[in-house]
Amino acid sequence: MPRSTERSRCPWAESNPLLREYHDREWGVPEHDSRALWELLMLEGFQAGLAWIVVLRKREALRAAFRDFDPAKVARLTERDVLRLLADPGIIRSRAKIEATIRGAQIYLEMQKAGEDFAEFLWNLAGGRPIRKSGPMGAQDELSVRISKELKKRGFKFVGPVIVYAFMQAAGIVNDHAENCFRRRARAPRRAGTDPARR
Repeated sequence: MPRSTERSRCPWAESNPLLREYHDREWGVPEHDSRALWELLMLEGFQAGLAWIVVLRKREALRAAFRDFDPAKVARLTERDVLRLLADPGIIRSRAKIEATIRGAQIYLEMQKAGEDFAEFLWNLAGGRPIRKSGPMGAQDELSVRISKELKKRGFKFVGPVIVYAFMQAAGIVNDHAENCFRRRARAPRRAGTDPARR
């Protein structure tokens, strides 16, 4: 009998073509670029109270609204910009989340000025390498609680342990692909210097 060419995926990725593409190309790939990690953390914050598919559908509009998530540009946004963004139907129009993103950019730059690289800060807390999980997927763990506390200490908002765990999964800090998912052991293209997942 001919073998099926259909790939096994994490169940959550099967419900929508956009989720499937995101799962197959991005989710769980270790990210070591500081700006990209900051963008992802801000997007996870926008997800609070919503489904991730909502953020994916609005991601390009959010990138345009927040100047490609360039922290130096976002940090300079004013109240006038906040009002403009609140009138933009293409994005998630939450004043609290918009202001948290602007403040998040300022904190990112403060850390940078103090010599604290955002990627190193996160990966050092995680032990420097991706962590491969097994068993049922949880909503948070001890590491997400720890990272959440460190982020809150620096002034970040919308960084509770559940949001941080979702961020860790997306950024490849933890590998939470299902045991039978074709992405669990796949080696996606990564920047030089990234680490393979722990076995």
